[in-house]
Amino acid sequence: MLRRDFLRRSARTLGAALLTKTAVARAALLEPDPLPQKFTAQDEVVLGHTGIRTSRLAMGTGTVGFGGGSNQTRLGTSPFTNLLLNGYNENGLRFFDSADSYGSHPYVAAALKQLPRDKVTVLTKTDTRDPAGVRADLDRFRRELGVDHIDIVLIHCVTESDWTTRYRGVMDVLSEAKQKGVIRAHGVSCHSLPALRAAAASPWVEVDLVRLNPIGSHMDADPEVVIGVIKQMRAQGKGIIGMKILGQGDLRSRPSEAIRYALGTGVLDAFTIGAESQKEQNNLIQRIAAA
Repeated sequence: MLRRDFLRRSARTLGAALLTKTAVARAALLEPDPLPQKFTAQDEVVLGHTGIRTSRLAMGTGTVGFGGGSNQTRLGTSPFTNLLLNGYNENGLRFFDSADSYGSHPYVAAALKQLPRDKVTVLTKTDTRDPAGVRADLDRFRRELGVDHIDIVLIHCVTESDWTTRYRGVMDVLSEAKQKGVIRAHGVSCHSLPALRAAAASPWVEVDLVRLNPIGSHMDADPEVVIGVIKQMRAQGKGIIGMKILGQGDLRSRPSEAIRYALGTGVLDAFTIGAESQKEQNNLIQRIAAA
């Protein structure tokens, strides 16, 4: 009797385990809940209340970007310029995300020479923290980019909680540049939660470049916390551009999940990802459409 009871209990346990495994397997095959709308990389979006209209996907130029170089600039002038031109001509991407520290201005300039300037949104960033230096940067940036105005200029990689008072002089220079038509909008690229919260509280910030991905990789805080701050920004009409969508490479093997997350949060006007080949760029565009 004891043996029969043991076998009976063992059979029930095994059956339950098999059912559990089957349920897990079936769940894994289920499609994720559909997003509230269909998206494409080419979608025209408006960045907050700036009036700037551009594509949902920005072509990033700063993968592993620092010290005047990046994976994109290391491709060489012709391959990198062709990548930007392909993004515009073949895929409708009208947003170039550059920075002084990436050394990408001359490459963007080479592409802009072959494109209608008024159809392309050019964003760049300054690492300079003194007013005179930023004023000089704006002149140099325009020469390097071959343009008479820059659409968006951000104070790059800000971490300080008091940056809106510490860098007031820099902010004033950018405000003056906007009044003169040298730039169309100004803002900040945040790299800490205190800096992000300060940006949310500042009426000066028109555009914020914020790190966001589903695993919290290279972010200012957990995704839920960051999204809460972004919602405050959106309520004030700030333009929100997502970066680190692939977690600085940590989600390179899970791009569909990362892109779907970025789209599904509903808090980003646009986002930037730096492709290093036309194949990779085309793949990103396809994944956005398939999300």
